[in-house]
Amino acid sequence: MADPDGKALCGELHAFYPDRVIAGADHALGFSPICVKKPERYIITQQEYHTTTWEMILPLDDDMVLHVAEKSAGVIDNSTAKAFIVPKGTLVKMDAGVWHLAPLPAKNKEIHCMIILPECTYANDCTCLDVPEKEQFEIVL
Repeated sequence: MADPDGKALCGELHAFYPDRVIAGADHALGFSPICVKKPERYIITQQEYHTTTWEMILPLDDDMVLHVAEKSAGVIDNSTAKAFIVPKGTLVKMDAGVWHLAPLPAKNKEIHCMIILPECTYANDCTCLDVPEKEQFEIVL
C-alpha cells in the first residue's frame, strides 16, 4: 500500500490505484490498531477464525510474521499451516474460515498493525482455540 504499482489514474499531483483490495460488508467497518510484542520463540499455541467474515491486516512499522492454515470447518488442522514474512505497508486480506492469530514482529521489539474487520467481528464471529500440544508448531526465521 505504501509503494503501489500497476495502472493508476493520474492527475497533476496524484496517482490513484483503484480497487487493489475489495471486501464487502453489510455494515460498518472497524479499523482497529494492534500492538504485538516479539516473543522469545514463535511457537503457535492459539489460533482463531471467523465463520463468515474476512479480515485484513496492514503492518505499519515492521515486517510482520503471519501464520495461516486452510479452512477446516472449525477443527484445527495444521498440516496446511504456512508462515509468511509480509513487508510493512503490505495489506493482507484473509477469507472467512482461514485460521490465523495476531501478526508478529519480524525484527522490532513490537509491531503496530491496523486490523480491518466488519464492526464487532471480535465479539460476534470469532472462534479462538488453544492449539493441542501435538499440533503446535514453531516458526523459525
